[in-house]
Amino acid sequence: MTRLQKGSIGALLTGALLGIVLVAVVFGGEAALSTEEFCTSCHSMTYPQKELKQSTHYGALGVNPGCKDCHIPQGIENFHLAVATHAIDGARELYLEFVNDYSTLEKFNERRLEMAHDARMNLKKWDSITCRTCHKKPAPPGESAQAEHKKMETEGATCIDCHQNLVHEEVPMTDLNASIALGKLVLKPEDEGEDEEGEEDEAEEAAESADSGDSESSSGDNDNDSDDE
Repeated sequence: MTRLQKGSIGALLTGALLGIVLVAVVFGGEAALSTEEFCTSCHSMTYPQKELKQSTHYGALGVNPGCKDCHIPQGIENFHLAVATHAIDGARELYLEFVNDYSTLEKFNERRLEMAHDARMNLKKWDSITCRTCHKKPAPPGESAQAEHKKMETEGATCIDCHQNLVHEEVPMTDLNASIALGKLVLKPEDEGEDEEGEEDEAEEAAESADSGDSESSSGDNDNDSDDE
């Protein structure tokens, strides 16, 4: 083997090793930046963290979601979205963390609508991929809710178009299609937002009624069994 051949093999091995190290750094760094500990290392993020833990999403079906489960697309197929989110949105929010005063919840609330809108626009852009990771085949009760879900097929709607204010403190709902078209934040008409929130309340009440009915049915069966004895 000539010196040139040995040199080429050495260069290839060195390049392969550097490639492996680079991949490990990128994937490891992405994982580290997605932890709840990292997210809440900024004091301002402890406010939405507390809201998450008090929401109906926390503990539902035995799952305790963290920041990344809603705000960072997961899985190797969405890795490019996760990296872009950290690089673009993360850098912007880090800058805003330094130039804004978030020392109190009241001061944080002054930018809450803007931050909520940015998060909603991300979900819109991703076709609500983080929502769909858990809610794979939603089948809402009621004709009205089912008709709204049909819009995902007929109008290109996605989860976040309607399901806003489910986890964090409520802020006005935003019209994402209009916001994209006009390039600025556009609020939904109040009556439209109220209708959609009412539909969500009805769906939750229907689910609770079904659970209550199952419990009563089970109790009745037990009573019948006792009478038969």
